[in-house]
Amino acid sequence: MKNSLSLSFIFLSPSLFTATLLLASQCITVQSAANDLIAQTCKQTPYYSLCVASLKSVPKSSGADVRGLALIMVDIVRAKASTALRFINQELKRSPGLRRPLRFCASSYDAILTADIPEAIEALQKGDPKFAEDGTNDAAVEATSCEDGFHGKSPLANLNKEVHDTSVVASAITRLLL
Repeated sequence: MKNSLSLSFIFLSPSLFTATLLLASQCITVQSAANDLIAQTCKQTPYYSLCVASLKSVPKSSGADVRGLALIMVDIVRAKASTALRFINQELKRSPGLRRPLRFCASSYDAILTADIPEAIEALQKGDPKFAEDGTNDAAVEATSCEDGFHGKSPLANLNKEVHDTSVVASAITRLLL
């Protein structure tokens, strides 16, 4: 009985091995195609490395089309803008001397989170990439305006740059849909 089981396994083994190999190669092909779409898309943005790193940090990007990649990038902008707004609110308590530019920045980031990003998401979902591009461009402008409101060293320099750059990437991806 034991010998017949071993013989069965030996005969099934090549078939099982071939099936496993075929399945693995299919998975690699799908992953490679997803990476190719991300790379192709990101090559058409001004910040290739940022684009690739940002999209690859989100697992669902591997199965997304260009519109899906644009939505993912807009969501990344939203997350970065939320982080910036939380930081601004903390700085308002710690740095009374920067109250005026920080309030301006709070207003700018509020606009990003309540107007620009929702506009971009809704437009992408409805198939209107021009309005989505406008929303992401507006977010980049708001981040730059915040930075320009400081005379000298800004405590938000890195956050403003992150929001600006990811917004520009989101805009470039969205433009591919026009």
